[in-house]
Formats: sequence, structure tokens, C-alpha cells
Amino acid sequence: MGTKNDVFVYDKSSSTFEFLLDNLVDSIKGWNYFVNWSKVKENVKDIEIELNILNYLIGKENIREELKYLLRRNPEIIRAIPFLIASRDNKFEILNLGANNTFSLEIFDFNKKFLKESDIENIINFIEKTGLMELFKDKTIKNLVDYVFGVEVGLDSNGRKNRSGTAMEDLIETFLKNICSKYGYEYFTQATPTKIKSEWGYNVTVDKSERRFDFAVNTGKKLFLIETNYYGGGGSKLKATAGEYKTLFDVLNGDGHEFIWITDGKGWLTASRPLQETFNHNKYILNLKMIELGILEEILLGKLDIR
Repeated sequence: MGTKNDVFVYDKSSSTFEFLLDNLVDSIKGWNYFVNWSKVKENVKDIEIELNILNYLIGKENIREELKYLLRRNPEIIRAIPFLIASRDNKFEILNLGANNTFSLEIFDFNKKFLKESDIENIINFIEKTGLMELFKDKTIKNLVDYVFGVEVGLDSNGRKNRSGTAMEDLIETFLKNICSKYGYEYFTQATPTKIKSEWGYNVTVDKSERRFDFAVNTGKKLFLIETNYYGGGGSKLKATAGEYKTLFDVLNGDGHEFIWITDGKGWLTASRPLQETFNHNKYILNLKMIELGILEEILLGKLDIR
């Protein structure tokens, strides 16, 4: 049974699988999901001097001549210009269609340390055609440091998908770190067979050459390999993942190692059949609720050995 005297017990019963499905979470977003403020501040600080020099241009009437003056005197300011148009690139190839319907490429390079007069004209042309010139002139932007801070916040929002992708790993690592510290176990993340061999001497056979486990744990008696993921929505990938981890379990079991799959998310409600097939086949499939109840700790301690 999945419960005993109101205490959850992990086994291979249907009630355990029902517990798995009944306790899937809607979200694993943490407070760090929204904005990585330290990264934003670091990115702005990296170009703050250049931005303050460019502040000189705000409100000037003869922007072209003032730009020439600044670029001749402080050529390093060009590295800040791509940030003003919310770009991480520092070299651009722009396709132009000429009057005679022929295409040409204009190249703008903001990596240069020294600027010739032709480079300065090229950069001014870029600033003009991207609309930055007017922003400087009509004082739409009051302070470039504050402006780029806002730009960086916007660019960082693009990292939310990546933060969601690693959120499950971050949650599990919190538990793993505590367990390993408590019992003197060793673990590391993004574990490759090569690293496992060099660090601990275990040979690990993999089902694909680029296999990189989310976690590897060495208890001193046994090697545990852990994969984690979260699926908030359905799709064909869930069925494929369930099948992949059935195969992976067989490969690792043949080496004498333990494989733990930790997954969560309401997406599994749309793919419960392939999940149940893998649950019945593999030894350990856990969700966050089971981790919270101490099942991962029991497994690593060797107190829970499903045959």
C-alpha cells in the first residue's frame, strides 16, 4: 500500500502511483523566476562608464558633430551602443535594398578598439538609422544608465524559460545537499560517465553518447544517478521521456547502479499511461511531494530497496 498508519510508504502498488498523480504540482516557479537582479546590475555596471560618457549627447542639437567628437576622444564607448537597442550582439550585418533593386550588406562592428574616420561615419550611420539619434536629440531618454537598466530587465525576462528549465534541478539540489551533508555522501551535478569514472572509479554505461545526468550521488556503498524534469503541459515529449527512462533504467541496472527519476507537473495527467508503464518497470519514480516526505533520503540510505 502507499500509506501505512497515515504515513506514506513508497512501494510498487497502484495506490502509490495514484499518490504520484494526485500530488502533482501546478507550478515550480520560485521568487528568482522573475528577474535575476544581480545579473542585471552586473551587466549595467560593466558598461556604466561608457553610458555616462554617452549621456553627454542627450539634448545636444548637432548630434552628428558631437558624436564625432565623442568617438574620436573615447572610442571605447562603441561597446555600449548595442545595449541601447537591446541587443547582446556586437556585430551586425544589415541587408539593404538599393534603388536599382540590388542587395548589399552593411557591416557594423562594435568590437573595434581604434576607430578610423570611416569607422566613425559607419557608427554614426548606424545610430541614425536605428533611431537612436532622435532619442538623444529630443531627450526621450533622460539618463542612459537608467535606460539600459530597464533594457537589461527586459532582456533578462527572456531567461525565464531557462530558469524554469533548471527550477526542478535547483529544488532537488536543495534536498540533496542537505542529505549528503547529513550523511557524508558526495554528489555533483551534470555528471558525465567520464567525470564519474575519474572522481569515484565507477564505470557507467549510457544509452546515448551525450548522456549527462542531472545528479550523481556516491554513498560510499552505491552509485545513484538522478534525472529530474517538470512538465506543466502535455505533449508527445512526455511519452518519449517515459520510454527513454525505461531503457536507461535497464542500462544502469545492468551496471549495478541505481537510477532515480524525479518528475512533476500536471502535464503527466495527459500521459498517465506511459508514466505508469515506466513506474511499474523502474524501481524509483518520485515527485516533489514524495521528496518532501523523505523518500529520497530513505532510498539513498538504503532503507528502501524495491525489488
